[in-house]
Formats: sequence, C-alpha cells, structure tokens
Amino acid sequence: MAAAERGHPDTLFATPAITVDRRADGSIIVKSTVPLQPAARCVGDWLEHWARQTPAKVFLGERATVDAPWTTVTYSDALRQVRSAASWILAQGLSARRPLVILSDNSADHALFALAAMHAGVPAAAISPAYSLMSRDFDKLKSMVGLLDPGAIYVSGTKPFAAALAAIKPLHGAVIVTGDVDSGDAIPFRQIAATPETDAMARAFATVGPDTIAKFLFTSGSTGTPKAVINTQRMLTTSQQAKAQTWSFLENADDDLVILDWLPWSHTFGANHNFNLVLRNGGTLYIDGGKPAPGLFATSLANLRSVMPTVYFNVPRGFDMLIAALREDDELRRRFFGEVKFAFYAGAALPQNMWDAMEELSVKAIGRALPMVSAWGSTETSPLATDCHFQARRSGNIGVPIPGTELKLVRSGDKLEVRVRGPNVTPGYWKAKDLTAQAFDAEGFYLIGDAVTFADPDRPELGLFFDGRVAEDFKLNSGTWVSVGTLRVAGITALAPLAQDIVVSGHGGDHVRFLVFPNIAACRAQAGLTDSADVNVVIGHEKVRRAIASGLAKLKAQSGGGSSGHATRALLLAEPASVDGGEITDKGYINQRAVLTRRAAAVATLEDDASAAWIGCPG
Repeated sequence: MAAAERGHPDTLFATPAITVDRRADGSIIVKSTVPLQPAARCVGDWLEHWARQTPAKVFLGERATVDAPWTTVTYSDALRQVRSAASWILAQGLSARRPLVILSDNSADHALFALAAMHAGVPAAAISPAYSLMSRDFDKLKSMVGLLDPGAIYVSGTKPFAAALAAIKPLHGAVIVTGDVDSGDAIPFRQIAATPETDAMARAFATVGPDTIAKFLFTSGSTGTPKAVINTQRMLTTSQQAKAQTWSFLENADDDLVILDWLPWSHTFGANHNFNLVLRNGGTLYIDGGKPAPGLFATSLANLRSVMPTVYFNVPRGFDMLIAALREDDELRRRFFGEVKFAFYAGAALPQNMWDAMEELSVKAIGRALPMVSAWGSTETSPLATDCHFQARRSGNIGVPIPGTELKLVRSGDKLEVRVRGPNVTPGYWKAKDLTAQAFDAEGFYLIGDAVTFADPDRPELGLFFDGRVAEDFKLNSGTWVSVGTLRVAGITALAPLAQDIVVSGHGGDHVRFLVFPNIAACRAQAGLTDSADVNVVIGHEKVRRAIASGLAKLKAQSGGGSSGHATRALLLAEPASVDGGEITDKGYINQRAVLTRRAAAVATLEDDASAAWIGCPG
C-alpha cells in the first residue's frame, strides 16, 4: 500500500452504518446495522491459531533498559509456555474461587501467566502495582485479595513487593510466584513455564467456553472499595470481533500490526483493548517500560526510536509529552508520521490544542494530517462500546456503537444518559449480587453513568460526543447547570501547557472554580526556573500566576462570559494526585468526586475571599 494511502481513513476503517429508533417513552436506541460476525470460542484459540500459522513471528518483546536489546517471545514459544504453566495451575487446584492474582507491571511473564490461567479455564486478576508499591496502608489491596482468595500470586520480584506481600499474607493461602531467578521461598515463573504438559490441561482447555470467566478486573475504587468486574471469554472475543469489523485494515494480510504500549494490563484499555487486539490479529506487542510521567517518558521515547509502531496508543497526558518531543526531534517526527497509520487516544478526552498540534506536526512532516481516532466504554464493557472508526472533525468524538452493541439514550435533566447492552457487557460483579442488580435497568442495559450528545442529530453516523458523567454535573445558585466534562477539557486547553489536569468545583455556589494539577515542567519553563526548583516556589511564581490568569480570561472570552462556562478562580495544587486517595486511575484520569472529597480544604480556600492562594480571572 502506498504511503499516501496507508494513513487514509477510507483504507483503514469500515464506513459507519447506524440506525436510530426514537421510542414513545422518549428514550433513543442507537445501534449498528452491521451484524456482529461469529467470534472465537475463547482467547486461547487466538494463541493456538497463530502458533500454527506464524510460529516464528514475534508476539511479545521487552527490554530491561533502553540500552539493552529486545528480548522476544514468538507465538510458538508463547504457546509452549502457556500450556506448561496451565498444567501447573491445574495441578495447584486453582479455579474461579481460587484465581491467579498478578500484582506486577506489564511483562512477558505477566502476559504468559495470565494467558496460561485462561487456557486452563481459571480467571486471572491483574491488580495495579500502585496498590502494592505506592500505597501506605494497603487497605484497597487487602480488600481485593480478601475478595478473590487467590490460589497463586505473581510478583515480578519479591523484594520490591515485600511490604505488600507481608500485609496481605494473613488473607490468603496462595503460592507466591516470582520473576526472580533467586526467589527465596517463592517459585520462579521460569520453573512453572517448564512444567510438562498434561492431558488434564488439554481437557480443561477444551471445556473453556464463552461463559467461562476469563478475568477479574477491578474498578478504580475512587468512591469506595474497588469492585471486581467479571470478564467472560465472550466479552473479550466479541469485543475484538467487533473491532475487526470496524478497523477493516486488520483483515488485510499485508498490514502488519505492531504496537509499542505502556498502558497497564490491570486496566481494560491496556489489557482487553490493546493486548487482545495484538493477540486476536497475530500482531507484535513491544512492552514499553516507560509511561507519561516525569522521568519515565524518556524511556518511552527511547523505545519509540527503537521500535516504531504501526498504530500509536496513548492517553492525553502521553500525547502532551509526545508533542513536545516531536517538535524538538526532526528525525523522530519524520519517522513517526511516516510509519504510524493512525493515533488512538483514550482514557479521557484529548484537549483540542493537542489535536491541532498533532495535525500541524503531521502536515509539516508528511504533507497530510495523521488520522486521530478514539473509542468509549468501561471495564464493564470490555471496554469497547463505541468506536470512532472515521476521521472526526474535532477532538472528543467517541464514535458510533460497534456491531452487536446497543446504546439506550435516556433524558436526564438537560443531558442524554447513555446505557449499554450487548455480548461485550459484564454479567456483573464478583460476589456482589446487590451491586450487580443496581447496575442494570429493567431491559438489561448497563448503567454506565455517562452522558453523550450527537455530533449531528440528523446524521448519527457522524458519531457521539462524551458529555460528562451524569453524577459529576452540578448546578450553580442561579440554577445553571455546569457540564463538568466539557468545561474540564476547555479549561485544560485554555491553560495549556501549564495545566496537567483540572477538577471543577463550585457546587451550590455562584461561580465555577478550578483545582489545577499543574504541569510542573511547563510551569518551571514559564517561570524560567531550573529543574530542581521547589514545587511551591514554581506554582507561586508571578509569571506562572499571570499565565494562569491570562488562561482564565481566555476561557471567559470563549464562553461568552456565562457563569457556567468559565472559572472565576483557580488554585494550583502542589501535591500530585493520590493513588491511595483514589484520585487517579491507571489510565491517568483524574476522578472529580475523589479529589473534591479528599481536598475539601483546597475547595474551601477557593471560596475564601481573603485568601491570596487562588488566582482570579481578570475582569
């Protein structure tokens, strides 16, 4: 395929075909007219298929440092280790009642052990390493382990996880497995991956079906104890079948799928969307040991210079850092836009200034705009519910329902609450019948809690826009509704590049306020300070405060001055978002409710007319 054609949406994606049924009760049913084709029986069938068809092809790649060569695992190697580890899992008596729990970051061992569990018909539960490595009280980790009662627990190394393992030890009788060679009392994974295959494993794999539980994935727990979402084999395979029908290039044998990805497998985006995308389509996944965080994105850039993906995935924070790098590196910019088919953003809406910057850089590098697409869903929808498999006119379009999935839009105040039904939707939460019952309406639609709006009500094929969380929006004293999701993105754009993220406050008051998580690197540059400058000095610098005030004025002008469309005050937060406090999820999304609850003192400061801490909007 010619370079000019490789990145054209018409050669990459299927044309959206959508129907809208407006019911007498006021609800709206939106669905694809394209039937969902039969999906695989289970995830393991994908691995078996590619191990036969392309045994020598690289499935997984990883490296310990940016200077080290990539260590790779072929599809045939992967299947051999998966079958061996599955034999060990069965011999230990693991089951849905005694699943495999994985506490570590992404790695080849992590992937193979999880696939082995699913091959044996045993659920795997990847838990964010933050709960083990960044937590101080381990309370959420304890609740998760207590709920699951695992039969085996995997950690990449026993030393870094020692405190977490000690904290949960009284709660389980699991065997501890490690990636360490010198493992102490734990069993090395390489020993498990060398277990002789058994007939019991083959029999167990033959009985795995669409209703078999493949995984437990935890919600972020930002407003309480994390819930274990049941992920069945059907959810995972139908989600990827729908993806193949919308991303039509996946069925082209000449289009190789290569991904370089950091997104965590404890989250549905990294695991069920990205990892399974590679496995279902016989692609190659290079595991990125970096992430979009200070000091770690340099690793991602080094890996990107080593392995250029054909599809690029990231969250808005990652695109923000990538854009800065592409501006500074001509060779990286040329390679990136020359070899990447399209970029995919998720986890949160991409601020329009980042969308515009990517287009500008792309045109400069290759003479055309790189397609930018997205999707929408949740842990409970595995995760794909809608897919933007077309070039939208601007950022924020979450696309249209995928084949086999229906959306029900229900009027909620001045918004359209969206609900989801389809084979990709969870049957419920593990050991939580009441929560499961509360999560669905009378017709079996999952109550996801989001709101959407049509890009064009008369042309539903042009997609939907995320319109915030129904529960997050609030009224000012004037009775005017504040659309938190929309205002948050507009605020980040207006304060760019100084705002990393924003939480909107002002509930029940006369004005909207912003709690701002600052981009400290950008603020230091704005102030002309060194990289070692103290955070409090940086956010208190007059140049930074003036720039924030200017951004608030810009937002006010763009909104026409309406009280619900801009913030009159902003407070820069010195403390980063807290994992223990549930303020930030694995995908880098700030949770409104958790931040407002945990930082009640900061909210009070914003309302204190005598305080000198907040920055006011001029005029």
